[in-house]
Formats: sequence, structure tokens, C-alpha cells
Amino acid sequence: MSDKVKVVAVIASGETERRALPHLTAHLRDRNILALTPLIPRGNDALDPETAVGLIRIAQYDGPNPPDKYVILIDADGKDPDDTLAPYLGYVRSRLDPEVQSKVLYAYAQWHLEAWYFADAGNLRRYLGRALGHVDTSRPDDILNPKQHLRNLLPDRYYTSRTAEDIARELDTRTIAQRSPSFRGFLDAVLNGEPRT
Repeated sequence: MSDKVKVVAVIASGETERRALPHLTAHLRDRNILALTPLIPRGNDALDPETAVGLIRIAQYDGPNPPDKYVILIDADGKDPDDTLAPYLGYVRSRLDPEVQSKVLYAYAQWHLEAWYFADAGNLRRYLGRALGHVDTSRPDDILNPKQHLRNLLPDRYYTSRTAEDIARELDTRTIAQRSPSFRGFLDAVLNGEPRT
């Protein structure tokens, strides 16, 4: 294996992802992959194809060396991931300057990344100090509105992006990857995926 570290810029939708994803990708350093702190839209702006282009441009020109790869992570919100990704495919690459040679890949969380937390049921239970309710943790991508379910499990405190980060810090990404196809797809894109066009 080469000693060169591959730098991956993740483009995501919000503060929860910005705080949680570094903990969910930290183990990739052992494979010479550095996933940068995710780039997210400003304020309450939504992630859309044009915003993704803008964030890639910032990462491309903001330092001495551009990232080796970009991974755009979308929340599918329970919809067909192909339909959710369709507006990005082709459009993002067509709007980038020709000198942007880095790959642009796409990944999704079937609902929200909170579903990935349920994939590591043991560590999530330990963190919460209680049972996880009536959800099938062996199929976390099928949990309807996992963010709301997680909020319901935290009746004595609010679910915030800091809470999401604290939870992510406690999870075993190998377990999540075994149970969540969407998390496995995200890791594949960060590691070595081929671009969708």
C-alpha cells in the first residue's frame, strides 16, 4: 500500500453530519484515507445540486492541494435513492471548472444518518441507557424516520448535532457497515467507489 494519504471531501446537508461523520470515518485513517470535516451549506440553506457545486469549488481552491475525491452524501428521506440522486448526477460535474479532475461520487442515507446509529444497537443502547423501542436494528435503513425515533428515546434532553456527535463517537463502524447497506455504500464511495454518471 502506498504511504500517500488520499484526501476525501464529503459534502453533506447539515451540522449533524458535519459533527458526526468525522467519527464515523476516523477508522479509515488506518487505510490512508483522510475524510475531511464535511462541508455543509451555510445557515439553514438546503443541500441541492447548485450548493454542492459551490462547496466543491470552495474545497478545490481553498488550500494548496485540492482533495483527491468528493463524496456528496444525500438524505433520501425514505424515497428511492436513485430519484433523490438524479438531479445531482451529471449536473454537478458539468458545472465544475475543467481543471477539477477529482472524482465526484454520491452516497445516501436511506432516511437520515441516524438510521446508521441503530445498526450498532448495543453501543446505542449503552449510550442511551435504555432499550431502543420497537425497531428492527438488523435492518436500520428500513426504520421510518429514525431521527424522530431517536428524539423520542431522549425524553429528558434535546437531540442536537452535539448529541449526534457524542453518539457517533461511541459507535463501532464495522457493525454499522455489516447492517446498513447505505452506510456501507457511503464507506465504499469514500474508500474506492466509482462515480455514478
